[in-house]
Amino acid sequence: MAGAEDLRKILAQATSVDGLGIPASLVIDLIYRILFSEGDVSVGRMLEITHLHAQIIDELLSNLQHDHMVEVVKGGVLRVSYVYRLTEEGTARARDSMERTQYIGPAPIDIEAYKKAIVFQSSVRQRMSPNEIKQALSQLILPENFHRRIGPAVNSGSSLFLYGPPGNGKTTIAQAIAKVVGGSDPIWLPYAITVGGQIIRIFEPSIHIPFKSGESDGSPGKTSYIGVDKRWGLFQRPVVMVGGELTMESLEMRFEPVAKTYEGPLQLKANGGMFLIDDFGRQQVSPHELLNRWIMPLESGIDFLRLQSGQTLEVPFRQLIVFSTNLDPYELVDAAFLRRIQMKVEVAAPDEKMFFQIFTRMCQAYKLPFDKNGFVHLLQKWYQQDKRPMQAVHPRDIIRTIISICDYEGISPTLSPELIDEACNCYFVVEKPAAR
Repeated sequence: MAGAEDLRKILAQATSVDGLGIPASLVIDLIYRILFSEGDVSVGRMLEITHLHAQIIDELLSNLQHDHMVEVVKGGVLRVSYVYRLTEEGTARARDSMERTQYIGPAPIDIEAYKKAIVFQSSVRQRMSPNEIKQALSQLILPENFHRRIGPAVNSGSSLFLYGPPGNGKTTIAQAIAKVVGGSDPIWLPYAITVGGQIIRIFEPSIHIPFKSGESDGSPGKTSYIGVDKRWGLFQRPVVMVGGELTMESLEMRFEPVAKTYEGPLQLKANGGMFLIDDFGRQQVSPHELLNRWIMPLESGIDFLRLQSGQTLEVPFRQLIVFSTNLDPYELVDAAFLRRIQMKVEVAAPDEKMFFQIFTRMCQAYKLPFDKNGFVHLLQKWYQQDKRPMQAVHPRDIIRTIISICDYEGISPTLSPELIDEACNCYFVVEKPAAR
């Protein structure tokens, strides 16, 4: 496994074509496509797109100029200000390059360097303290020491299964975990990787949020921005959150036939961070099919992806994967799969004491004066009498409904029995009596 010094070497800025770690032809083709797409292009613009060192771009453009593939249309005191365009012969080469792929963006990193960087940064990630986990969950009313069931899973970066009846905070807990993961030590990730001449996009703007902290870093040993290859970006730990829209196709390499590039699957984009599958069991794909896809990665920490050519790639599977479901786990999966998930945490319905705490907190949040008699009326009539199970989400929703009714009437909201009854009649769906 790579050490801190090895990571520095992986991230080190390449200043020559030989030091890129990828074939020079990939970068030459990228230059052709940039010139073909934009016309006259300055060296500065070329650097902005490719994220390469000026020395490399200057060397390659000089070679292309010598071979009459490009020409200088505007000079300057500094070569970085030179503007180039394709010659007729260069345009023909550029069209050939566009036929192979239309990718225009940061030059890729070799897949082997990517694998080493991910494995190292995942193994030495910052550990969350109990106080940090408790703080992340502080917005919720939860059973005592609930954080002890969440913290170990977050620190291990392995797997977590949240289950229980709806409306009790599973998604909110998962989002709190995501905030903890995303806000922990940042991570160096490439914008794109390459294998066998193919380019695979990793960077996703909605997932990979740039980390901004002056001279701070994302690696042990305090590797600063200075001297780091700009093909790597320093990001917050990625968090991928999906729900019922998840399909098997989004977990496999996706080839874009027009651009002729590959888009990395969701778990590849989540590497080093967290992957949440919310509302598990209601996806377009069956739970067993989906879980079978995860068994080997969860067991080995390695995922296998396939290119159109049939070539199989072995990539790290290093992320906290969280399943959240309202359904009975044993109706979704078998015991063999559950054994592979490190932590199973039930998020149960609140008891009366917790329900009272949630209700009073929501009253404070919405500036609604708490009334004990109104609260007792709510419990007796709408829960005890109807044998309705309590849900942690009910206080917020009932209070919001009371406020909406009072706002409509132009009166001050209160917890009077009459307003509680009106709000609950609007909120709860009353079951029809069984037909005789």
